[in-house]
Amino acid sequence: MAADIERRAFTECRVMAVDNRRLSGYAIKFNSLSVDLGGFREIIDPSAVDRTLTDATDIRALVDHETSKVLGRTRAGTLTLRKDSTGLGFTIEPDPDISYARDIMLAVKRGDVSGMSFAFRAIADEWNYDEKVPVRTVTDMRMSEISVVTFPAYPDTEVAMRSLNAFKASQKNVSIDWLRRVHKTRLAR
Repeated sequence: MAADIERRAFTECRVMAVDNRRLSGYAIKFNSLSVDLGGFREIIDPSAVDRTLTDATDIRALVDHETSKVLGRTRAGTLTLRKDSTGLGFTIEPDPDISYARDIMLAVKRGDVSGMSFAFRAIADEWNYDEKVPVRTVTDMRMSEISVVTFPAYPDTEVAMRSLNAFKASQKNVSIDWLRRVHKTRLAR
């Protein structure tokens, strides 16, 4: 199951310090094309976050995807998520008595840290093979967390590659010539 969890960090998703006690920004920007994720690119459709919001999934806000560094949680009321035409926005109210929360607030305020990321398990997606590099559009997903990240440029390529392998396994009857061209390697079907 853990191999199904994917993490994405977009350079255009930003976090800002608000009134010295809250973090705010966008964890996901809708309809934005990602960088190459190891043989494919990705778009998050606005409908993809509906399940998470409708089901009131208990989402955590973390520092660099570290589960021991929780900044906020929807169930606790210290993380608020909102969907608008731009993307999935958030507000986090970290506890100022927790040292890593103070540290990340300061780093964001100084501009040293400004990126956001999210983790999810895809429920439904669509693939377009018409482009040079295939494009995956995630239309439904179950999110588990958002993270304030130091490097907002897909740092977890191993997880992206595992999700690509899972995709390949599910597409046995679909030609993967595009993948062979991209990687110039011989891949087993």
